[in-house]
Amino acid sequence: MGLSVGIGHDFGRFALDMAFEAPDGVTALFGQSGAGKTSVVNAVAGLFRPDRARIVVGDRVLGDTDKGVWLPPHRRGIGYVFQDARLFPHMSVLGNLSYGTRGRGGRGDFARVVEMLGLGDLTGRRPRDLSGGEKQRVAIGRALLSRPEVLLMDEPLASLDTARRAEILPYLERLRDEMRMPILYVSHAVEEVARLATTVVLIDAGQVVATGAAEDVFADPDLAPRLGLAEAGALLTGTVTAHHADGLSEIALSGGSLFLPRVDAAPGGRVRVRIEAQDVILSRDRPDGLSALNILPAEVVAVKQGEGPGVIVQLRTGEDLILARLTRRSAEALAIRPGTACHAVVKSVAVARGNVTRL
Repeated sequence: MGLSVGIGHDFGRFALDMAFEAPDGVTALFGQSGAGKTSVVNAVAGLFRPDRARIVVGDRVLGDTDKGVWLPPHRRGIGYVFQDARLFPHMSVLGNLSYGTRGRGGRGDFARVVEMLGLGDLTGRRPRDLSGGEKQRVAIGRALLSRPEVLLMDEPLASLDTARRAEILPYLERLRDEMRMPILYVSHAVEEVARLATTVVLIDAGQVVATGAAEDVFADPDLAPRLGLAEAGALLTGTVTAHHADGLSEIALSGGSLFLPRVDAAPGGRVRVRIEAQDVILSRDRPDGLSALNILPAEVVAVKQGEGPGVIVQLRTGEDLILARLTRRSAEALAIRPGTACHAVVKSVAVARGNVTRL
C-alpha cells in the first residue's frame, strides 16, 4: 500500500522540511533527539498540523494543506504506540485489547494478534501487574486491533531496560514480518534500527539526510559518522546451512561462510547479521595461523577519512558491502585504496547475539 509523506514547518529554532516514502515493513525514522522525528509521526497521525503537508496512504489522502484537506485523527486509520504504554489502568488486558476493536471491526483478528504477541496468559491481569515489556506488547496489540492502515511507533522501547528490550524485540520482528502495512518506527538507537528496519530515513535538524533500504544506508561510509562511529556496521543477509556440534552455526553469505555462536534459526532459514566496523580486521594476504574462523575475500570500494586518526573502509565481499574501521596509519601501511584486494577478518564471538536476527 505504501505511505507518502511530505512536511514543511517553521519551528523558529529549526525548519522541518522533508519528504519520504514508506513501503510495507518497518521504516525507521532515525536521528538524534530534537531532529523532528516525533513531529513527523504526529503529523501523520493528525495530532500536529504543519504549515504545509501532503500525507497519503495508498490512494487515500490523509492531509493536503494546499487543498485544505486535513482528516481528524479518528478518521485516519492510524495505530499509534507511544513510549509509555498508556493502557487504561481500570481495565484488564482483555479489556484494553477489546477497546482496540471498537469502530473498525478488529474483533476477527483478536486470536491472531493475541497469539502473535504472546498475550494469551496475560488477558486476566491489570496493567499494574505487568512488566514494562508486557505493557508495550498489550499497547501494540490494542493498536493492531483497531485494524490500522499504518502503524506508528514512537520510541516504544525507550523506557525499557536492556532485559525488557530483549524480551520484546522478537515480537516486533514478527510484527514486521507478518503484518502487511507501513510501520513508522521512531528511534535513536542504532541496534534497534539495524535489527528491525527494512527502510531507513536518516534525519538531522528537520531534514532528510539519506533514505533507502537498511542494508544500503548502513553500508554507506559517508553516513557512518551520523549513525555513530562506535556503532557503525553493515547488514548482511545469509542462509543458515548447518549447526555444528561445537556450538557454532554456519551461515552462507554471497562472499563465503560465516561461523557464529549458535543462532536461533533452522538450517535453510534466512538471517540478517550486523557486523560492526570496529570488529573487522583487514589483511592484504590471506592470514595464516589466526584463531579467527571468518576470513572473507574482499575488495576495497571506498576509503573515507574522518577528522581524527581513523578511517572507514567500505569493502565488497561477494555481492555484500561491509565496513571496517581502521587507524589511518594502518590503512597507509597496508596501502588500502579503492580496488585493493584484501581479506576481511571477523572474530566469531565479536558478533553479539542481538546482531543476528531471523528474516
